[in-house]
Amino acid sequence: MRVLAKFPFLVILIGIAAAAMYLPAIHAVSIRDHHTARAFFYSGTLFLFFAVVLGLSSYQSRPRNLALSHLIALPLFFTFMPFLLAFPFWEAVGNTTFLNAYFEMVSSLTTTGATLFDDPARLAPSIHLWRALVGWMGGFFVWVTALAILAPLNLGGFEVISSQNIGQGTKHDALSVRTANTRELLLRFSGQLLPIYGGITGALWLLLILSGEERLIAVCHAMSVIATSGISPVGGLENGLSGLPGELFMFLFLGFALSRQTFTPETGREGWGRLLRDPEINLGLACLAVIPMLLFLRHWLGAYDVDDQENTVAALRALWGSVFSVLSFLTTTGFVSADWADARVWSGLQTPGMVLLGLALIGGGVATTAGGVKLLRVYALYKHGVREMDKLVHPSSVGGAGVFARHIRRRGAYVAWIFFMMFALSIALIMTLLSLTGLHFEDVSILTVAALSTTGPVAQVAGEVPISFSELDSAGKVIFSGAMILGRLEMLAIIALLNPEFWRQ
Repeated sequence: MRVLAKFPFLVILIGIAAAAMYLPAIHAVSIRDHHTARAFFYSGTLFLFFAVVLGLSSYQSRPRNLALSHLIALPLFFTFMPFLLAFPFWEAVGNTTFLNAYFEMVSSLTTTGATLFDDPARLAPSIHLWRALVGWMGGFFVWVTALAILAPLNLGGFEVISSQNIGQGTKHDALSVRTANTRELLLRFSGQLLPIYGGITGALWLLLILSGEERLIAVCHAMSVIATSGISPVGGLENGLSGLPGELFMFLFLGFALSRQTFTPETGREGWGRLLRDPEINLGLACLAVIPMLLFLRHWLGAYDVDDQENTVAALRALWGSVFSVLSFLTTTGFVSADWADARVWSGLQTPGMVLLGLALIGGGVATTAGGVKLLRVYALYKHGVREMDKLVHPSSVGGAGVFARHIRRRGAYVAWIFFMMFALSIALIMTLLSLTGLHFEDVSILTVAALSTTGPVAQVAGEVPISFSELDSAGKVIFSGAMILGRLEMLAIIALLNPEFWRQ
């Protein structure tokens, strides 16, 4: 109690999570699932009372270093909030362990989308709604904290374009974070982002319903697309009713995870030309143009061997399956197009799932709900590499292209390389720990990337045989849960917390 009272930011989030438990309770009542309704209603009431008591006890508290308080709240949120979120899940399911329930909530809250329940029918519809809702709230939390906490401290990818040191930020931003009231800061950014976040989710929900999808499945898929969690109450898009029109609508909304410029107010004032100049958008479009075409050519050559290359409908479906799945895994959502499997039927070849694993590793844009390394860091290393090759040919040449481009090629590439090295060390650490549980090397590699890139569904398509998370033992589940939290937070934020200078500010 006393520890939580020192972090009013967490107290507010506990209250929001408790209030959200009433939504699946209401849904369960509407479908006459009274056992599930009682589990969520009682848990929501208990934790809401708990949040009110904590709020009253911490109302007058003022942390000496608000930036430090916020940054500490991030790992605490992703580590301990799933304990609260798991209680109604555990009670409603009934025949599972609390560790399994905790694993599910960590997976949902970090927008990873990995699940231990291979058969969706084992969970009640209201529980599926809760999983998708937790993922949606986790995505919104990432949005808010990226702009309110990580950006002023030059973390989360912003260090690539900032001239200040990691953990410091600009003088103006650092001052605003340290002096602003915690509640005011949370309300300010939540008020700016919630209408956008809720509006695009509601718009996609309506479009999916118009495509013929059931209301519950439509809202779960809409929340999962916007939050890039990849959570589905029916086990994937191929089991839904919206078909190709639904995938087209999802494809359009997946673009929001490529760059923060797609939803910032400045984009609306300056026009769409701002998006065309954004390096993350350009790199994402390049991946979307090149990789699906290479995958399509591979399948076309396979179809040529079986004299089926003139099947135009099958060819177009194979191309669409590649385009949709590439964008889905690049944004770390993890939804697979229903036509992705049809491409294998057309060509007789296995689809290279390792390509999707690499896309998930790259990830989406900075300050979006996507995970992974982030496109901006990849872009900085790409520009640095191009410049170095130019210097090999013309050693006395001048790079030019402006101050921003020079900063990206120098300091931006430097800090991006540091992040890549720490990311590689994280992969080595998680792989070592998972291998101690008795898993094979290929499974360990795929599971590690799935956790650190927050793309759980990639475990179903990356290898020759789908990997079931239910086969993990207790130690494996704990390690994988920690890896999901690490992938969501990123190592730079943890390094900043370990910096003595940051604690003395």
